[in-house]
Amino acid sequence: MCKQCETNPVYEFTNKRKLCVGCFIKYFQKKVFYTIRKFKMAHSGEIIGYKNNRNFRDVVLEDVLKIFSEKANAKFTKSLKRADKVAVSSSLDSEADEITHKLIKESSKNLGFSPVEGKIIKPLCLFLDEEILLYAKIKKLKFKTKKEKKDKISSFVDELEKKHPEIKRAIVNGMMKIENLK
Repeated sequence: MCKQCETNPVYEFTNKRKLCVGCFIKYFQKKVFYTIRKFKMAHSGEIIGYKNNRNFRDVVLEDVLKIFSEKANAKFTKSLKRADKVAVSSSLDSEADEITHKLIKESSKNLGFSPVEGKIIKPLCLFLDEEILLYAKIKKLKFKTKKEKKDKISSFVDELEKKHPEIKRAIVNGMMKIENLK
């Protein structure tokens, strides 16, 4: 049962805390807004561009940006040329995957991770794909399902996540500590 509402849960964290539909939506949106504020991703009057390829990450990004624009004095546009910054739908899964690939395949010189990289912002970077997909389904957002090809490294990290939940979060949080962002 959801600890706050005493209704059936739709999501359970690794610490066994459960959330119902309403509480999950509140949690998700609050965490997005927290991420935007903490990393100073958007300021009043800025125009934030984004691209929507109709995958689940992109439609969720568009949804939360629309909600954020109503609460803050920021504008969002699909036109990337008029934008002060560009929001991308990078998730905890994609960031952990990229960091792991760099660790294994490349030198450690350019391992860096940041939720803000120049004019690029990543409002969903602290969410697992599982959470983003659940948000899209709950909100009944229309998206295209596309099978992603995984190489051996990506498959290895996914298998580790099954056996050791929070490994992807640990990879990204570790990199944020190295970059002094946490």
